[in-house]
Parts: sequence; structure tokens; C-alpha cells
Amino acid sequence: MRKIMKLAGGLLLAMIITSSCKKDNKPLDLNFTPVGTLATPNDNADVKLDPTSSASVLFKWDAAQTNDGGVILYEIAFDKEGGDFSKPVAKVLSDGAGIQPQLTISHKDLNKIASAAGIASLSTGKLKWTVIASKGINAKPASVARSLQLERPAGFAENPTELYITGSATEGGSDLSKAVKLKKVEDGVFEIYTSLKAGDYYLTDKNSDGGKRYYIDNGIIKEGTNTVTVTGDAKTYRLNYDFTSATTKSMQIQSIGLYMSAYGTEIGTLNYIGNGVFEAPKIAVEFYQFSWGRDERYKFILHTAAGLEYQGSTNANNVAPAGQPASYFYLVPVSNSQWDNTYKFDPSADRKNVKVDVMFQPTAYTHKVTVL
Repeated sequence: MRKIMKLAGGLLLAMIITSSCKKDNKPLDLNFTPVGTLATPNDNADVKLDPTSSASVLFKWDAAQTNDGGVILYEIAFDKEGGDFSKPVAKVLSDGAGIQPQLTISHKDLNKIASAAGIASLSTGKLKWTVIASKGINAKPASVARSLQLERPAGFAENPTELYITGSATEGGSDLSKAVKLKKVEDGVFEIYTSLKAGDYYLTDKNSDGGKRYYIDNGIIKEGTNTVTVTGDAKTYRLNYDFTSATTKSMQIQSIGLYMSAYGTEIGTLNYIGNGVFEAPKIAVEFYQFSWGRDERYKFILHTAAGLEYQGSTNANNVAPAGQPASYFYLVPVSNSQWDNTYKFDPSADRKNVKVDVMFQPTAYTHKVTVL
């Protein structure tokens, strides 16, 4: 009896599947009426781009029409002024993974599209845009298009993710494979402590062939194959390159002082030895005797062409270094307060000589104290 019921159930299921398959054999209707009206932004609307903000532009249009109510997908096509969309500079799916008849696009992404269309930074230019609707393999552009006038800020639409300095004026010389890497401070901002001598240099996003090249022209970062010429004796610098604004900063670093808080003065000098490292091979250390005990606090003073800068701990008050993580020794800009943001020597350094290294390198800005 069970076998008969199973057989009957199987026959019924087969009949349902066969019936369903027959219904699905109906040909798919790919016909639809393309987008006919663009709503916003208005034709020739002006947009002053601010890629560093969260600002965006909303594009809206009337939905394409279909007889069977099938799903329509949308994407906006952008082209250069005078383009015919046969080779658009960019295509972007609408909101809702392409289903909604609107697109919210950030100023940052519009800045990239404007750059791809040949609109230079610190200039104004126009983009054309239209909407392409599709149903299955059938795609139809809108019957209308509009223009958008964009004002680009200074800076690059695409910031490099890595940056190197190379050339005869640099520590790595002209061998590209030995180009010196910069520290990425934040998106689009890079920094390096290095020496430069007479010669030339340029910046690149790769230490191998095929990378983009950059140079400095009157303090402005520009893309191209030009180089920067350096004259005079070798000097140590902190170089900062901000691609978000295409600006640079340069500061000569003369030396670094080891500042001991209790004495209120520097007890030794670190000089630059290359590869972002300042070193003092031998400094005598003696903790200061207070009524409550011996004080071992210290931090660093950078002697620059513009004056003194202080580097110390992220912690306002610190513990002894034993057992602390690597971050204990990290260096950050701090105030000239006598006691705040200092480190502590290991107790074994009292009345001993120490070797001190300050390392400004891409992996970390940090330091090391070795008791001799």
C-alpha cells in the first residue's frame, strides 16, 4: 500500500513539474520604452566639487515603461562634452543595485569621472550624461541627454596608495628598485625624513617600471616626467606631500635632542645617519634625585630650521617600559610641557651610558634605548 501511495505521489509531482515547465516556455518579452525624461539635476547645472566632504549629487529620471511589468535596470553613462556615448568615460549603476530610477553619486566619485573626462584640477569643465535602461540583453539609451558643469578643486582624483622618492639626489640613488618609501600618514598624505644632496629626484607610486610619476612645481604636486633639481650640500629634511590638495611642505631637521624632564634640558644629541634614523651612540644618563625617589622621564626635541618641535608619547603619563608593547615607544608631536607625554628609562639605565635611536620610517615613528 505504501509503495502504491509513493508511486501515485511521484506521478502527481511529475505532472505538476511538467505543467510548470510548459507554462515557463512562454517567450520572454524584452520590449520596453526607454527613459524619456530626465528630472534632476537641471541641464548645465553647476557643481563645485568637494571630494573631502560627504556631499553628493542626486540624478533622477522617469522610469522606463514595460508592458509585462518586468524588471528594468538603469545605469548612467557619462561622456566628455561633445561625446556621443559610444565610448563613455564612465558608467554607474543606479541606486538599489540598478533597479531604482535615480543615482546618488558622491563628489569624490564625480571628481574621478571629471578627471577621466579630461577636466584638470583647479579648472571647470562639462560632462554629458544620459540614462541607459536595459531588460535582459536589450539595452536602450534615453532619448535625451544633459550637461553638468563641474568645478574641480586642487588635488588628485585618484590618490596613490604608496609613494617613493628616487633620483640622484636621494639616498637610494637613481636605481628605481632602491627608491625610498614614504610613510602614509592618511589617505593621500605621505611623509618622509630623509637627506637630499645635489642632483635631481621625482616621486612615483611604484619602485618598478610602469608607475605614475610626480614632480613639484612651485610647491604644487603635478603628474609628469619632470624632475626636481637640488643644489648645495646634503641636508636632512622632513618632506610632506598632500595629494588631496596637491601641496607640499619641506622642513630642514638639524638634529634631535634627548630631553630629560627633571633637569629641564637636553642631555644628548642625536644626528642623522640615514634611512630615516637619528642616532646618539653614547649618552650618559643619571636619574634626578627627588625627596620621593629618582626621576627617569624623557622625550625628544627636534631642532628644525623654523625652531623647536617636541616629540613624545601618546600617553600623558607613562609607566616603566618593561613588558610594554611596541606602541609604548611610538613618537607623536607633543607640547613643550616639562612633564607631560614623556617616557621612562629602564631602571638599569641610571648612572649608565645609553645608545639612543629615533626611527622615522614607513612602518612606524618610534625609538629605541639600549643600555651600554
